Amino acid sequence: MSWRHPVLQDLPADCAVFPLPGALLLPTGRLPLNIFEPRYLALVEDALSDGRMFGMIQPNEHAEPATGVEGPILYSVGCLGRLSQFAETDDGRYLITLTGVCRFRVRREFSTRRGYRRINPDFTPFHADLAAPPPLPDGTREQLLGALRPYFVAQQIDANWDAINRMPDTTLVTTLAMLCPFGPAEKQALLEADTLSDRAADLLALLRMALHDADTHSRPS
Repeated sequence: MSWRHPVLQDLPADCAVFPLPGALLLPTGRLPLNIFEPRYLALVEDALSDGRMFGMIQPNEHAEPATGVEGPILYSVGCLGRLSQFAETDDGRYLITLTGVCRFRVRREFSTRRGYRRINPDFTPFHADLAAPPPLPDGTREQLLGALRPYFVAQQIDANWDAINRMPDTTLVTTLAMLCPFGPAEKQALLEADTLSDRAADLLALLRMALHDADTHSRPS
C-alpha cells in the first residue's frame, strides 16, 4: 500500500474525527494543527499507533441538537487525513501536520473512545479524490489570481506571489480554499464542491463577494 497512490480498499472502515469550526482539510492539502486538549492528545496517540489517520470535520452550528449525540451536530461531509508530520513540545502539546487523503460522508457515529468521537465513513461518493483531477478550464487560473490580489490587499495578507504563481492548479485551488479566512459555511461549501473546477468556481465567487462587501463597507454613507 502506498499513501502516495491510495485506493478505496486502503481506507479505514471507521475513524476518529476532530470537529473544528473553520478548519478545512482537502485532499492533498496540508493542515497544521496544535493539539493540546486531553481527548485530542489521546486521538493523536491512538492514530500514531494505528494507521496514522483521522478525519477533520466541522460542527454544524445551525443544526438542531439531537438526543443521544455527544457534542455538537456534525456536518455530513468531512475529509480523512494522514499524520505526515509530528512533534511534541516541552509543555506536552503535539504539533502535527495532517495531509488530506479523501473526503467522506458520515454513515453513523459510534460511542466515544477516550473522549474523542468516532464515525463510520463512506468514501465511495468521493472516490475521484484518489486520482489526479483534470486541469482547470481555460482562463480560470487567471481569473482566480486576478481576484486574489485585491482580496489579499483588503485582508492585509502579505503573500509570496512568486510561490503562488509557481503552484500547480490543484495546489493553488486547494491551498487558497484552505487558507483564505472564509466562514464555516463557506468552508463547507468548498469542501463539498464536486470537482476541482467546481471548487475553483466557488472560490472565485467567494473572493469576488468578499471584495464587493469590502468595497461597499469602505464607501462613505
